Amino acid sequence: MRRLLKVLAILVLCTVMVPLAAAVTLLATMLFAPVPALLPDPRPGMVSQPSSVYLLEANGDRRQISVFREFEQNLPVNKPDIPRVLKGAVVAAEDKNFYSHGGVDPRGSLRALLADVRNRSVVQGGSTITQQYVRAVYVTRERTLARKVREAVLAQQLDRQMDKDEVLFRYLSSIYLGEGAYGVGAASETYFRKPVSELTVSEAAMLAGLIPSPSRYEPRGNPGLAETKRRLVLQKMLEERVIDQRQFDEAMPKQVWLATQGPSAGPATVVYPPREQVTEFPYFVDYVRRYLIAKYGPAKVFRGGLDITVTLDPARQAQAEATVASELKGTKSPLEMSLVAVEPPTGYVKALVGGRDFAASQVNLALGGCPDRPTDAKIKVEVAATCWDSPSVDGGGTGRQPGSAFKPFVLTAALSEGVLPTKVYRAPPTFQIPGCRPGQGSAGRCTIGNAEGGGGGSANLRQATVASINTVYAQLVRDVGCKDAGEMAKKLGITAAWYSPQFHTCSGTYALGVIDVSPLDMASAYGVLAARGKRVDPTPVLLATELGPKGERAVLEDNTEPKAKQVIPEAVADTVTDILRGVITDGTGTAADIGRPAAGKTGTGQNYTNAWFDGYTPTLATAVWMGYSDSQSRPLTNIRGVGRVFGGTIPARSWHDFMAVALKDVPVTDFSQAPPISSLAEAVRPQREGGAGGTGRALAPGSRRAVVGTGSGGPYEVSPARPRVAAKSPPTT
Repeated sequence: MRRLLKVLAILVLCTVMVPLAAAVTLLATMLFAPVPALLPDPRPGMVSQPSSVYLLEANGDRRQISVFREFEQNLPVNKPDIPRVLKGAVVAAEDKNFYSHGGVDPRGSLRALLADVRNRSVVQGGSTITQQYVRAVYVTRERTLARKVREAVLAQQLDRQMDKDEVLFRYLSSIYLGEGAYGVGAASETYFRKPVSELTVSEAAMLAGLIPSPSRYEPRGNPGLAETKRRLVLQKMLEERVIDQRQFDEAMPKQVWLATQGPSAGPATVVYPPREQVTEFPYFVDYVRRYLIAKYGPAKVFRGGLDITVTLDPARQAQAEATVASELKGTKSPLEMSLVAVEPPTGYVKALVGGRDFAASQVNLALGGCPDRPTDAKIKVEVAATCWDSPSVDGGGTGRQPGSAFKPFVLTAALSEGVLPTKVYRAPPTFQIPGCRPGQGSAGRCTIGNAEGGGGGSANLRQATVASINTVYAQLVRDVGCKDAGEMAKKLGITAAWYSPQFHTCSGTYALGVIDVSPLDMASAYGVLAARGKRVDPTPVLLATELGPKGERAVLEDNTEPKAKQVIPEAVADTVTDILRGVITDGTGTAADIGRPAAGKTGTGQNYTNAWFDGYTPTLATAVWMGYSDSQSRPLTNIRGVGRVFGGTIPARSWHDFMAVALKDVPVTDFSQAPPISSLAEAVRPQREGGAGGTGRALAPGSRRAVVGTGSGGPYEVSPARPRVAAKSPPTT
């Protein structure tokens, strides 16, 4: 037996270890040994062709609504034109060892490789400036380990045959920096309206900060992130002695400032509005541009001659813009609103408004953004935002806390785990989080209260949802678990949903919307409920074609026949819908009643900082948000005659006004009937037992069993003391 094991060990060594060692030796030789430099010919340069965007009219004709073309001044710059401070900023931010390594930084590459192996995919950078240039000129942009190995080999060879300053010059002349600008010359003109030779220290830092992700750090769409990145680059410039302390102190206060905001209050890095073709649907076209760049890269979008047919419904878009304009009439920026409408069966985005005036601010508040990944490796992230690692749209504004509009995701998670809508909880006016100490709970709160001080007695989940009783949901999320609630939100389409026990104490506040979300994600997620648990990723593109090598048209993306995925059981989706219908007919969202079957939920941020109404019919899901674009702590008070803006006031009214017109020519259809309680329990059994995508997770110890009724409409057993809401109070959360 021992002899047999020895033979097997030798066979394994010969068949696995020897080839592996040979491969490693070959790679090391190619990277570090002084072999002749044998660079392949560069990839054929793409003849720059602008991309055209069309909408489909009701009669089947296509109408052009926009053109994506590279910045008109994408002209080569001369070496002397690029200032030393810009070259230093880029080297400090992207590759501080650029002048000492041989095209590949072994430490950085090893660090990135280990991260890739741990995650079984390419998740970390580590590329040098030389590697980035090689990627743009010699290899494809696929995120694979094979591509990274080829990239490293070619970068090492390029370093042997080309001067460092020449590599840096070519890199700076061709790198994409957002808004169709290729190269630092074009970027300087498009953002600052000045030649690159005249850039200041602060402006150079901002441009260098764009390189890792132009869409994420683009100052017009994400001024806050652009400012954060500018400051980080300045710090690196100081550490690498690109600038001295005096220059650092002078540049640091010059925060990113958009010229459309008027004169700045102090020193600023002023960013000017784009000089681009005017379109009648600027927010939607901005979404299309970001969507395509995230999936296919800027070169294909601005130079690839794409033909793009979009999902936009011009009549609904016009109504969405009119609704937002009407509600904001007589108010001033930074008070903003956003409205997004998605077709549930298809995922087609039919209307999207990201603010009051795109010409004044290119921050597209409809799109939200992605949360920053915790930098400390010791921080455990149990639910990770999909937009960290997926080609989701990123950039374009910032997410907002949804308040009680997040509750349907907790409810869906609970029903999927076997909790029934008849389950009864205490419903006091306030709820003390067990074991919480001041400053420990989410948002530093240990006490959860109901809006307007409502509550009392007990309530089942149906009643608690309709009346938006926070203290019931504070208990429910502890029974379900914040991890499961976060996973359900992500499953339904909240791409920014995440949960970390170190960041989020699993207290009641997690159920009340402490995760920043976007109107686009909220409309899409509620649309899954409308589609009886079937999910189709939202998209603005119906069909996109590209130019082939011989000038022929090839399909790039075809969404004409959407393929939906069943992410939750139909019985669960139908039950949640049945409960949310009560929000509009009898609860906090009565202002949204449009006289046809509809379901939805109000949401109000702590201290009235954000207000939402998200709802749907069987054919259209719409999310409405109102808040201040410059702050998540500024209360919505005394706006157009409303003392305190709850989700059930202006947002619900806006939802009503939009949906009433958007659906006026659509036949009235009803939702599928919710199943009896007994059928619901049977439908989710595979989920509870770990089948059909279920987790097999049992309820938390000590949680009480539901009181079973005879059907989705009751009867329900509750305590004699019914939940109460303060008399004559406006709709709350």
